[in-house]
Amino acid sequence: MVKILQLGGLSLFQSEEALVKACQKGDPKAQRRVYEKYSSRMLGVCFRYVHDDFEAEEIMIEGFVKVFEKIDTFKLEGSFEGWIRRVMVNEALMYLRRTKNAKLEMSYDNILYEPEPEQFSTQLEVDDLMKLIETLPIGYRTVFNLYAIEGYSHAEIAASLGITESTSKSQLSRARVILQNAIAQQKSTVN
Repeated sequence: MVKILQLGGLSLFQSEEALVKACQKGDPKAQRRVYEKYSSRMLGVCFRYVHDDFEAEEIMIEGFVKVFEKIDTFKLEGSFEGWIRRVMVNEALMYLRRTKNAKLEMSYDNILYEPEPEQFSTQLEVDDLMKLIETLPIGYRTVFNLYAIEGYSHAEIAASLGITESTSKSQLSRARVILQNAIAQQKSTVN
């Protein structure tokens, strides 16, 4: 039985486990609570992959539909938010594949010159760094997000995007160089 705490007509689930179990039973109040609790963070996840408010919101909504369709597969082990995040990332990647925006610029095998990234000791605010990441070409940005932010391995990225591991490594390397050059440029304009 799901334990619900009533406060002035507003029901609050006492634990995340109770919330998940209620969603697994199809409880619309629990589903609404999950959406309200996680939607703003998941919209941010989706926006990292597509830089259009409308498209990011569509991906997020489709992701929540998938969350509620597949919630029986969540076994109450590990982070529920992490599980939802993974669904959102997969939904964003499917969107990129459908719209053919995930074309990656260059294979690692084809790069003749790979600039050596400079090392900087600067403290950028998270928002500033996220803005810089948004300026990356879509292929670089997608791989960078998957590797550096979501924690995917190059093998997982390659499988998700239908590319080789060397292409994934190439995209990450190029993204880092672009970001480091942008940071250097910002640093030189400040000084």
